Amino acid sequence: MEFRLLGWPDDDVVLRLDHREYAYAGKFAMSSTGKAVALDPGQSFTLPANPKREYVAPVGVVAFSPDRTDSDTLWLRYVTVRRNRRGEGIGTDLCAFVVARAADRGYDRARIAVNNAYSYEALHKAGFAWTGRETGIAELVLERPTARPATVDADRYREGLATIADRDDVGPEERAFTRRKRERGPPPVVRQLGRDE
Repeated sequence: MEFRLLGWPDDDVVLRLDHREYAYAGKFAMSSTGKAVALDPGQSFTLPANPKREYVAPVGVVAFSPDRTDSDTLWLRYVTVRRNRRGEGIGTDLCAFVVARAADRGYDRARIAVNNAYSYEALHKAGFAWTGRETGIAELVLERPTARPATVDADRYREGLATIADRDDVGPEERAFTRRKRERGPPPVVRQLGRDE
């Protein structure tokens, strides 16, 4: 997998994604966030001349921006992987790549808010840990230092999964997933993507 930083929030990067292939597709058309993409090895990718009209098809995309109240923190806002490539760890690696770039840019911390058990697990693999906080829209806030993975408390990890599983809108498959992961405990952190990758 190849990863490419397309720009920071001030660079006004806009991507048009097909909503049938990517979750949150419309969120990447905003120019107020930075963007990074995951590409298959050798996959050509250029920013379109008319980004509001031309679709792009990377394997995965993440949008990010600085925290409005803490200039040392970068928020990963939206992460999406093409539907036919989900479950391969692409989003996990892409987030780790962006965190490494954030460290290079001087950010001390990275945060993300997740609303499902699959994202919760993937971000723990990328070195994030649940803070114990939720947003006003029932998302769990995860955080990590940019220089190293977060220290994960096994009880808090399980508590976060229980918080998700207790929601009324969680289906049986996701509930079973949370049960398996709670029994196992926190996952190991995948390799961290550094400057050379």
